[in-house]
Amino acid sequence: MALSVLFALSALLLLGLDEVSVRPASAAADVVEITYGSVIKLMHEKTKYRLHSHDVPYGSGSGQQSVTGSPDVDDSNSYWIVRPQPDSSARQGDIIETGAIIRLQHMKTRRWLHSHLHASPLSGNLEVSCYGGDDRSDTGDFWRLEIEGSGKTWRKDQRVRLRHVDTSGYLHSHDKKYNRIAGGQQEVCGVRDKRADNVWLAAEGVYLPVIASK
Repeated sequence: MALSVLFALSALLLLGLDEVSVRPASAAADVVEITYGSVIKLMHEKTKYRLHSHDVPYGSGSGQQSVTGSPDVDDSNSYWIVRPQPDSSARQGDIIETGAIIRLQHMKTRRWLHSHLHASPLSGNLEVSCYGGDDRSDTGDFWRLEIEGSGKTWRKDQRVRLRHVDTSGYLHSHDKKYNRIAGGQQEVCGVRDKRADNVWLAAEGVYLPVIASK
């Protein structure tokens, strides 16, 4: 088991999930459903970089915590906890259907994947940042899941897009690289049109098992 997966499992235990049976994504050969409460890495399909953040602010725009794409598969700063929106009836372990509004909470800093109308540093598209905390979240943290193809529920290695509810921008990345805030990492931003560069797949992670409906 990779060290980064062990780190994610340890974090789950610290979050009070010690009574839940968890499994690394690599432990099963069958279909792996993504459920609320799972801790995942999102891989950008075209470049294979992972959605990443760390406690370093942007030097322009909102000045909030920066979000980038990282080439380092084992970096624990690339783990995100999949959460429902605050007023949802969804429970931990529920499957996630296409069209659902989700939030992604950065595991290490506890801030939410966020977007707004500030310009992104390198391309001038919509800035994507991390903002808020466990008890501080707003609609700028809401992303609508769009599954590519005929699938109805989110599964590991399935092609998806995440569309920001407030701005209608798709979570996007490309090969524009930073030199200063995160040398060698690439820009993550939002764009309002569908492109090959805004497709993502759930990759490494600790996936909570599906809880059967009663």
